[in-house]
Amino acid sequence: MLKYIDDLLNRVTMYRLVLYYVTGLWLAAFILSFFKLLPYTPLEFFISAALIVGVCLSVNSIFARVFGAPTNLESVYATAFILILIVPPMRSSGLLPFLVWAALWAMASKYIFAIFKKHIFNPAAFAVGLTALTLNRSANWWVSSVYLLPFVVIGGLLVVRKIQRFDLVISFLVVAFFSISGFSFLKGADPLSVVEKIMLYSPLLFFGFAMLTEPSGTPPTRNLRIMYGALVGLLFNPNVHVGSFYFTPEFALLTGNIFSYLVSPKQKLVLRLREKIFSAKDVYDFWFASDKKMNFKAGQYMEWTLGHESQDRRGIRRYLTICSSPTEKDIMVGVKFPPNSSSFKQSMISLKKGDTIVVSQLAGEFVLPRDASKKLVFIAGGIGVTPFRSMVKYLLDKKERRDIVLLYCNHTPDDVAYKDIFDEAKATLGMKTVYTITDEPFPKNWKGATGFVDEAMIKKAVPDYKERMFYISGTHAMVAAFVEILQKMGVRKKQIVQDFFPGF
Repeated sequence: MLKYIDDLLNRVTMYRLVLYYVTGLWLAAFILSFFKLLPYTPLEFFISAALIVGVCLSVNSIFARVFGAPTNLESVYATAFILILIVPPMRSSGLLPFLVWAALWAMASKYIFAIFKKHIFNPAAFAVGLTALTLNRSANWWVSSVYLLPFVVIGGLLVVRKIQRFDLVISFLVVAFFSISGFSFLKGADPLSVVEKIMLYSPLLFFGFAMLTEPSGTPPTRNLRIMYGALVGLLFNPNVHVGSFYFTPEFALLTGNIFSYLVSPKQKLVLRLREKIFSAKDVYDFWFASDKKMNFKAGQYMEWTLGHESQDRRGIRRYLTICSSPTEKDIMVGVKFPPNSSSFKQSMISLKKGDTIVVSQLAGEFVLPRDASKKLVFIAGGIGVTPFRSMVKYLLDKKERRDIVLLYCNHTPDDVAYKDIFDEAKATLGMKTVYTITDEPFPKNWKGATGFVDEAMIKKAVPDYKERMFYISGTHAMVAAFVEILQKMGVRKKQIVQDFFPGF
């Protein structure tokens, strides 16, 4: 069942899934309103949604032109529908200034409150926080209806599974729940009543699934994400205050955004294409020059944004591993272009020298261990080899010897990328590389292994496998399969490092 769910999730990008989630919640609410299960009419729902979406689209278009920024319509619509789900639908014309003001600032905050082109605050949270201060009107979080709860939970779990942020959401939910319930118990409240209110009638779950997990506001590493979730969870408690100022969900998130910004990489750079090089079958390396030095660790990834016309359902953003080494002057990514590539890839392959692309949100813990004495095994499938190219090139440039075995699987010899780097590492650093191909008939002049990397191949190539750390990079299905194989072989979970980034 989980495999089937993962297969479905792999067909849609993270941003598109979030958009489906929030629009689906609004549609469910719209239908429920016909049965009078919610305190608003279908007309009120429709008018508010049309107004907020219209203002968001118009304002974003204006700011995008002024700032010369690419427009991601999925992000605009997702922000609009999150706002729709947390502010009261328009029952009278008196709410019109509030809704327009909130929608306006939800979009404007992305451009105005940005440092080094990186926006700081969750747009919907900023908008309702500002309206609370300026208009004395704020969110009523009507989405926390018990009738919408099944949709909130099921859709929210799919989103969190897609982006692999259970650590963040769980830390938030645990701290928020025990903080609120603990304070209520001390005041003599009925325990069952408190739990019921928290889980069934508060915005806790929607807030955690839809707003807390916004990628641009999330710290880059697991420990920092847990701290971030715990901080927001503590401030989510309505009893927490500083003097006469009491925290609301939106101000809890805004405070967390500031923490996240302080502990996260700040850079959002515009890179300029220097050259693109054919490196393997359907694979091109794109070398980009930057006016500023970008600090990163070998194996990390970034979000790459390429505005283009005729966008398909996968949008204008991708998470791509940095394939170059921190020791190299320019930034390089290796991208595979299969037949019928997405509009993003079609636009990317059409880039000419001097064209630009935007990068941000440096993240990832798929990096070399600090202890250089640890023995390693790298397992890569196809274009999943990119982080290993970065790591091995870094070791070559630093002349740093490590005990590494690379198991690199491809369909045919033509699919092998970066062989020159790995062969150089074999000659100068003693790294062992096993190239294996899977598609028959196998070429007569092929000197590598044949067949998929399996338990037998691992044991043959790495007799001391139980003493090593395993780094696995490839599709989600491939990584999951190798984790299962290794654990059956007796490799402990803490010895396995998985390559994951949102949207893969």
